[in-house]
Amino acid sequence: MARRISHETIYQYIWRDNASGGSLLTHLGQSSERRRKRYNAYDSRGRLADKRHITERPNSVETRRYKGHWEIGTVHGRGSNHCIVTLLERKTGFVMIGKLPNKTTASLNNKTLRLMGRDSLSFKSITADNGTEFHQYKKIEARCNAKFYFANPYHSWERGSNENVNGLIRQYLPKAESMARLTQQQCNQIADKLNRRPRKRYAYKTPEEMYYGI
Repeated sequence: MARRISHETIYQYIWRDNASGGSLLTHLGQSSERRRKRYNAYDSRGRLADKRHITERPNSVETRRYKGHWEIGTVHGRGSNHCIVTLLERKTGFVMIGKLPNKTTASLNNKTLRLMGRDSLSFKSITADNGTEFHQYKKIEARCNAKFYFANPYHSWERGSNENVNGLIRQYLPKAESMARLTQQQCNQIADKLNRRPRKRYAYKTPEEMYYGI
């Protein structure tokens, strides 16, 4: 008996191909825009044009051979727009934490540049997720030498180091608690505690010792 494939299956295959950089979408007619709206999983709203995909990132970043390659993310509390931005250096595990009054691109960029200013020469690349707060990343690139790369949507393991440290931060900032009263000084204190915690991965050296070559 011949196997039948529905048109929904065909369209889903085409959209997956398009999301991964394929060209099948170009063979569709004018109906493609209507189809795009119908299938919510492939809605293009909120996507960022011209961003560098994680596959464009140099292989040396993946191997953690050199210092200067970072991952970035945001962590949210309960019941308010207040949140934090975290920057994690991949080779050493060193973390910086910044308090944000909201999740706008302006707030994100301002605080990220302030954190980077602490050691601006140590930023060569930054890998982010697809949150809209990173949509003005080019303004950060214009102020420094670091290039942004973006992980695949819903692939948190591609930014595993940052996701891991965000989990550690939850020990100090539980998800059920608001961050409205959190200060930058408290963020610095949390970062210091994490950076001075010995890690088995570094033969029980601390991220601080690894980062500064102590």
